Amino acid sequence: MKDVDLNRKYKAIVIGGSAGSFQVLCKILNKLPEDFSLPIFICCHRLKHIRNGLIEALSIKSIKEVKEPDHNEPIKKGKIYLAPANYHMNIELGNYISLSTEEMVNNSRPAIDITFETCAYVYKEKLIGILLTGANKDGALGMKKVKDYGGMTIIQDPEESVIDTMPKAAMSVTKIDHVMKVEEIIKFLIELNKVTQL
Repeated sequence: MKDVDLNRKYKAIVIGGSAGSFQVLCKILNKLPEDFSLPIFICCHRLKHIRNGLIEALSIKSIKEVKEPDHNEPIKKGKIYLAPANYHMNIELGNYISLSTEEMVNNSRPAIDITFETCAYVYKEKLIGILLTGANKDGALGMKKVKDYGGMTIIQDPEESVIDTMPKAAMSVTKIDHVMKVEEIIKFLIELNKVTQL
């Protein structure tokens, strides 16, 4: 956690993951403070024909409510939004979320790249992008967008990842600000919340 800039007034966090990321998300959401004030957008690869299960499982583990947004739903502070099965989740100017059934990206819908790229465009340098374990390259170009717009980029340590393809792919296309183990990510988010509350 050395050299982590906590002084910038961040406005949102976006998290992506695939194979092995469910357990990581459970750990993170279980340790998030109840008063965590930034919106969190989560995009995970999921089976398109199975709409239930993930949201319920994450909600059980999470201190805070996790919800799948409706189309054109306004974004609220402190809420956790999970991309619904078989829908791309776009973050829009005007502070709302749109859903689409456009073609798959990286063989995925929802695609991590789409959520990250739209988040980066809206929040720019006030966004934190976190990419977790996963088995393909989805999310790499999204992380590049976060970096290009001046946001903070964090990947799960490839050595700790169940499958390191996703974090390594991000490292191959852009300079990642921080490589963290899951416990370090949790500690960072807790410290970030303390600063945000000031």
